[in-house]
Amino acid sequence: MTADHLGIDHLGLTVSDLDASARFFIDGLGWTRFGGNPDYPAIYVTNGHAKLTLWQQKGDDLRDFDRHANVGLHHVALRVPTREALDRLYDRVCGWPGVAVEFAPELSGAGPKVHFMINEPGGARLEFSYDPR
Repeated sequence: MTADHLGIDHLGLTVSDLDASARFFIDGLGWTRFGGNPDYPAIYVTNGHAKLTLWQQKGDDLRDFDRHANVGLHHVALRVPTREALDRLYDRVCGWPGVAVEFAPELSGAGPKVHFMINEPGGARLEFSYDPR
């Protein structure tokens, strides 16, 4: 990596329900709001490492996310520090209002990485993973 490429500053996600998505990240995942733009509208959240901008989808044509049909985002992968933390997080979010579980914690390929995948209430596809390597 060169000084011209320092990594991702933040990731912007368009969501169908800004308030529900913000509540999920803040109350469900324990992230912190660090700003926003009410004119856009957008809410900025962080876990102290990653930063996300949640943007409200506009218009009447609210379509569900389709990772196979849309150019751009496929999913956002977030790392957790332990297998126990992964399991606790899954137990916390699997029943969260508006969350759709794609699959529960399982090995990624042959392992040892373990992950689960959900769609948060605003429709963004999220992966949570623990890799002991």
